[in-house]
Amino acid sequence: MNNYKIVFFDIDGTLVNEDKQIPEDTIQAIAELKANGIEPVIATGRAPYFFEPIAKLLHIESFVSLNGAYVVYRGEPLFQRTLPPQSLRKLVELAGSHQHPLVFQGHERYYANTDTHPFIVESIDSLKVEHPGFDPEFWSKAPVYQAFLHSEEQDESLYEGQFDDLRLIRWHPKAMDVTIRGGSKAVGIEAMLERLGISLAEAVAFGDGLNDKEMLQEVGLGIAMGNSHPDLLPYANYVTASVDEGGIRQGLRYAGLIS
Repeated sequence: MNNYKIVFFDIDGTLVNEDKQIPEDTIQAIAELKANGIEPVIATGRAPYFFEPIAKLLHIESFVSLNGAYVVYRGEPLFQRTLPPQSLRKLVELAGSHQHPLVFQGHERYYANTDTHPFIVESIDSLKVEHPGFDPEFWSKAPVYQAFLHSEEQDESLYEGQFDDLRLIRWHPKAMDVTIRGGSKAVGIEAMLERLGISLAEAVAFGDGLNDKEMLQEVGLGIAMGNSHPDLLPYANYVTASVDEGGIRQGLRYAGLIS
């Protein structure tokens, strides 16, 4: 029998498919996992207000959100890491000079500094969540855990080498996550496991995207979805089926956590 005690799940492309639906088979597999005494935890680039319905449907109470910057275990915040105000100021000025809109994410709400820009509309619509509010000064008034920089791939070079403490990861043709350099889902996972007295070797993680590399690499068993970004696969111990082909059930069976 294995000694895994906890399982971390990415959301987009892992728990939910392209239509942002959770396959019925995945719902059942996670219910079995819980019945077997293993805790499921969400580990996502999304902010908490982007996945509340998913967590409720799956009866998951704990999460590593905003790419590791805001971590909550059963309602109790365990770990918080915000973007430095001086770097945000520089980002606002640089993005403004290139007319690239920004979205700032707090842990309760999020705001854009441009009203209804097509890049924001297109990328946010792909998540099937409510659009951000409009508050260009939100970044200077409240903690910001992550930002979206809305630009196309050919413009990434405008930002390369400009920030010592920020990291940009593309998640949509028109959008990148702006996170703290050295931050990742793995950092948030480590903070949670330390509090719970569980080792990384006793954890399993499922993911499909570039922001899942560190997480899959660090845990005892890293599982990549069959629909994963090709660059993620070298970081996984096992590649399961895709999200719509029973990938979660297959991976949990492989880990010996459900029958």
